[in-house]
Amino acid sequence: MPEVMFAGPDGRLEGRYHHAGKPGAPVALVLHPHPLHGGTMNNRVTHALFERYKAMGFSTLRFNFRGVGRSQGRYDGGIGEISDAASALDFLQAVNPGASMLWVAGYSFGAYVGMQLLMRRPEMGGFVSISAPASHYDFGFLAPCPCSGLILHGADDELVPEPSVKKLVDKLNTQKGVKIDYRVMAGAGHVYTPEQTVQVANAAEDHVMSILNRSRMALAAD
Repeated sequence: MPEVMFAGPDGRLEGRYHHAGKPGAPVALVLHPHPLHGGTMNNRVTHALFERYKAMGFSTLRFNFRGVGRSQGRYDGGIGEISDAASALDFLQAVNPGASMLWVAGYSFGAYVGMQLLMRRPEMGGFVSISAPASHYDFGFLAPCPCSGLILHGADDELVPEPSVKKLVDKLNTQKGVKIDYRVMAGAGHVYTPEQTVQVANAAEDHVMSILNRSRMALAAD
């Protein structure tokens, strides 16, 4: 798992990158939780998602937002972090020019940044949002949401009440051509136990593989 440093808008950003090697392999960018609350690219859920995308044959990148680990700069309230994610996607696309599909996955604050990135990069093919902080940030920017994806939330989330996420999902599902796969994990809070983290990764794999298989079937039918 090579360490990488790539140019960000406010200095160099530190990441871990896995190259799939297969021509045309899909790519995935994985985003970590809030930098001011201990979030790093080594977060349990972030790491699990990275490993699962890797196992599915993706070229995959996770990285530290500005001011975290060896990434330069300082926390910028979410605005600069969205630019960091765009730079990370630029890096991914530069080393995977023939990628068949682009995905973004994020946990908590990373889910918010990932969905902001969707609106800036219309070439995105799918997303995975874990514990999206719908009660803390305005997700009204998803109008219209550019693609379908998975939103997973803990039923007992003490920081982001599940009904606030359900409201967001219902709103997105009214949009033409968008289908949100919404899954609520019984007994889970905002921080997932090791056992629950495996369930999160399993759900992400189930969703992603269903989309990839559908895409492959469509190509075979042409």
